[in-house]
This record gives sequence, C-alpha cells and structure tokens, in this order.
Amino acid sequence: MTKSDAIFDLESAHRADAPRLRRVSNPVEQHPAFWEYCLNSAMPDIVADLVGPDVKFHHSKLNFKWAHGGEEVKWHYDISFWPHTNYSPLTVGTYLYDCGMEQGPLAVIPRSHMIDPMLSQYDAKGNWTGCLSDADCAKLDLSKAVYLPGPAGSLIVHNCRTLHYCARNESNLGRPLLLNTMTSADAFPYTVNPIKPKLDQFVLRGKRALYAHHDPQPCLVPPDWSKGYTSIFALQQEEKEEVVVR
Repeated sequence: MTKSDAIFDLESAHRADAPRLRRVSNPVEQHPAFWEYCLNSAMPDIVADLVGPDVKFHHSKLNFKWAHGGEEVKWHYDISFWPHTNYSPLTVGTYLYDCGMEQGPLAVIPRSHMIDPMLSQYDAKGNWTGCLSDADCAKLDLSKAVYLPGPAGSLIVHNCRTLHYCARNESNLGRPLLLNTMTSADAFPYTVNPIKPKLDQFVLRGKRALYAHHDPQPCLVPPDWSKGYTSIFALQQEEKEEVVVR
C-alpha cells in the first residue's frame, strides 16, 4: 500500500520499509472473527443492559495508534460524525494489547454527555474539523478527564455525546483498539454512514423497532459523507486526500 483507501488508512510517514497503519475500516468485513465477536460475545449484551433489549450494529473500526508517534485524537464527540434520532449510540472499545498510560489510552470527561447545547465541530469559517476548537477546549475543566488504560481484552464504553481524546503513542508498543458502535433499535441515522458497512442496522439483540425515538435535543449534522472518508485522523490532521470514493 502506498496511500490510504476505503479500508486502510495510513499515516503520512508510511513507507514500505517502515509501515504506519492508523486504521482498518469495517474489520467485520475483513475477517469473520470480528463479526463473530459482535454476534456471540458478551459485548452486545452489555450494550443491551445500557440502552434496552433491542440493539443494532452501526459500524466497526480498528485503530492502531502505531508505536513511536501514533497520532493523537483531539477532543471530540462521536455523534456529530453520524447523527441519529436519539443519543443511545454507544462505542465499545476492546484493547487487543495491554494499554498503559504511555500508549495513549482513551480519555473521557465524565458527564460531558450532558453539556447542552453541544459544542460545535465546525471552525469559525464553517469548515468541518472533526474536533472542538481551541477556544472551546479552553472552557473545559480537563483536570476532570479520566484515562482508561487496561490489559488486553478490557472493554471501555462511552456514550456518543461523551467528549473523549487520545494522546500520541510515544512508546515501543502499538495500541490496537477495536471499536464497535451499537445503538438502540429505535435510533435511526439522519445521514449516510461514512464508512458504509454492509451490516449497518443489523439487529444484534432483540427485534427491530417499528417506531423511531426522537430526542428533543438537537444534533449537529456533519458534511456530506456520501463519498466516504478514511478516518478521523485524516480529518483532524487536515490532510488533503481524506475523502475516498467507494
């Protein structure tokens, strides 16, 4: 691989003799073990405990955060990338390697999902940045941030409105983090799923919803993702070739 495509997202410094992989999109479509994990592990049962008995799949991704400089992910909300009719979507992370503080674990601000109105992920000129502005970050009490390290196999769960962040990985060990996003069955996306998984809206637990549940609080809408994009890394790093046609 010499450049990113719809599946593999590469760091700008990637070379054949020094590979730098940032993300694999839709791992459930790359190997059956990933979909088996979604179907038959305790993971969707945990989500059902949190959002109700009926659970749908939305998407998956595998973020690598390569050793010796794996890029940071700036403070952001997930839901602004793929807005839904309600705020039930949860992202479940599974650490595939041990993750200590030196690997750049996920950090969250507790109760930030209750900030209303939500902060924007557009800049002052109306350009989508995929993260909070420096000015908005300066208003947050980052001393309250909680970091979530853990051994291989650990699960971390955050709500779609929870502000979260990951530092760079300067260690000798990569930090592959498998992320699966699931929703209550009565949550329906307003916009196209940016990585276009074939299994989007698959019912993992319970039954399909006959009615959509609409949260009264508004939800920020992102740019048109109909042509897809490689990753949040490319967006936040302002790379010029972040959009790919599938």
